[in-house]
Amino acid sequence: MIMNLAAVTTYVVLFALPMTPMSVHSLYQSKEFFPEERDALMQIRDSFTSTLDLHGNWTGPPCHKNSSQWSGITCSNWHVVGLVLEGIQLTGSLPPVFLQNITFLANLSFRNNSINGPLPNLSNLVHLESVFFSYNRLTGSIPSEYIELPNLKQLELQRNYLEGEIPPFNQPTLTLFNVSYNHLQGSIPDTDVLGRFSKSSYDHNLNLCGIPLEPCPALPPAPLVPPPSPPVSPPHSKKRKLPIWITVLIAVLAAIVPLMVMFVFLCFYKKAQEVETPKEQQAGDDSSPEWTDKKMQHSQSTEDPERRIELQFFDKNIPVFDLDDLLRASAEVLGKGKHGTTYRANLESGAVVAVKRVNYMNSLSKKEFIQQMQQLGKMSHKNLVHIISFYYSKEEKLIVYENVADGSLFELLHENRGDDRVPLNWAARLSIIRDIAKGMAFLHQSLPSHKVPHANLKSSNVLIHRDRQAYHSKLTNYGFLPLLPSRKSSERLAVGRSPEFCQGKKLTHKADVYCFGIILLEVITGKIPRETSPAGNEEKVDDLSDWVRMVVNNDWSTDILDVEILASREGHSEMLKLTEIALQCTVMEPEKRPRMSEVLGRIEEI
Repeated sequence: MIMNLAAVTTYVVLFALPMTPMSVHSLYQSKEFFPEERDALMQIRDSFTSTLDLHGNWTGPPCHKNSSQWSGITCSNWHVVGLVLEGIQLTGSLPPVFLQNITFLANLSFRNNSINGPLPNLSNLVHLESVFFSYNRLTGSIPSEYIELPNLKQLELQRNYLEGEIPPFNQPTLTLFNVSYNHLQGSIPDTDVLGRFSKSSYDHNLNLCGIPLEPCPALPPAPLVPPPSPPVSPPHSKKRKLPIWITVLIAVLAAIVPLMVMFVFLCFYKKAQEVETPKEQQAGDDSSPEWTDKKMQHSQSTEDPERRIELQFFDKNIPVFDLDDLLRASAEVLGKGKHGTTYRANLESGAVVAVKRVNYMNSLSKKEFIQQMQQLGKMSHKNLVHIISFYYSKEEKLIVYENVADGSLFELLHENRGDDRVPLNWAARLSIIRDIAKGMAFLHQSLPSHKVPHANLKSSNVLIHRDRQAYHSKLTNYGFLPLLPSRKSSERLAVGRSPEFCQGKKLTHKADVYCFGIILLEVITGKIPRETSPAGNEEKVDDLSDWVRMVVNNDWSTDILDVEILASREGHSEMLKLTEIALQCTVMEPEKRPRMSEVLGRIEEI
């Protein structure tokens, strides 16, 4: 059969050339060539509920060339290569084998959700590099096929309810590994790769042992011969009677010894009752750095047991300690604030926690305090300081937080402003701002019943932790507003500086947005807002937002930037975009301010 030139050309194009995804899609723009990937993602959409509208967003083909309109999806060459759904309260269980059809998947993250059930099967995903399932409710064992992922670089499974033993991971590519806070047990496999990771990668499990944890106990050797039988008394041997005087002496001692024990106990008890607890020093601001090596004092209460409770824990994976452990701990005063004193407590077990003794809450009932603490303690987000436990009595209330070791944002911005200071660059500032916005958006979403979910947002309540030279931030001292007895006591919080509070108007979540705008301006300008300085001797700006508005309106825009950013000539235009967001957050009328979710979206675009 003779073909014309056009037919020959078509034959060459369709059959002689390699049929790559790009060439196929160029010929048929409207055809979906990887329906198996889309079907796999549909299983996720239909298996979960979440705060993100997946049904409304995940429509049409997931990939168009190297981009995607689907939330959480990353594409390359028409294939799905990234699936990242973090902190959106995904609730449900993962379909068991849905991922196997997304064959080019490289990055997978479901961090900070409420996923239950077993871990998914990841067999044959040879391109997979990052797997993050931390901070969920996953159960079962770690699948053995995970050790066969040839390009695996990062695996985070901490803060779940996983059981069984750790498979012998030995991929040379693996550089990040964390299975802490689970129910794992047995010996940590003795592989070159697993031996590289620190104790924190394995801490707080049911019964793990081996390097770098405690050595596994050696099994006792089996006896070679059975132990000899005890000798049998001769059948006709007579029992020897004790003399009468020994019998009388034993009876007298049996009566006197308990009386002596009771007498000694009462003496020690009386002496302990006479020891007075030192008076707490007058509180300053939350981050005044008064460091003292001393035991954390605690007022012992003899009140009705029905009116107090023991330490209450939220996470079953955290080793339980009691009030006596806290009292015996070596403690340092981290800060004396308007609502209490915060300590860093070094427990005898080696654990380190932060303990806040709260003031101005003695009028609270046990029920009110417990309900609020339980609501706050059940929340989990990487940008919130986790509440580990709490204690209630009529005269004493303690909140136990995770320890965040690298200080506060206030210290990072304003302390040691001398020649030896390492400037805080644009990338670090943007990372910190983004983390604050994520934490605030989560609070506003998780505490809809609170008028002002954080209510005490300021730079001294933003704690910093560094990871491989990158800066991250966590919010602390949140959710206290419902615990305060009056509006007057609320003025001690950061929300007391909002225009609506000063004008005696009703407070809403937009007061938090105002406080966030002030922090934005503080990070951008390097200046200390009014009533934010703990020490009270730094240069302050009476009204930071008014000053910035005045400068911007006079076209001196770059004059607002911190000298450390100005000198680097990096990120000026992005900082000015952030300034625009900050000024919208700090307008006088609350209804004109954006919502925190909108603010987060605009910051992520930057």
